[in-house]
Amino acid sequence: METMETMETLTKADLSKHLIENLELAKKDADSLVNSFLDSIVGSLHRGEGVELRGFGSFRLRDRKARQGRNPRSGQSIHVPPKRVVYFKLGKELRSRLIDD
Repeated sequence: METMETMETLTKADLSKHLIENLELAKKDADSLVNSFLDSIVGSLHRGEGVELRGFGSFRLRDRKARQGRNPRSGQSIHVPPKRVVYFKLGKELRSRLIDD
């Protein structure tokens, strides 16, 4: 298994290229498909809905409470305001393919 330092990153362009090669789509169509898929996920999260992709995982929004933090440079105490964050939970199939191998 690769470490975080040596891992490459899959980009939107890589996803489009995969669709072009495997589904024989035109570049314009592949790009449109990837963007539409990602826009659907973002739109659902923006509306406060969860996104569940069976076998892959689910995306949810979580609220983080305000808290006292620490500036790592100065050590000074700072207020960290509340915020919403995206949480991803692996699906069973993906977990078994990545972790149990």
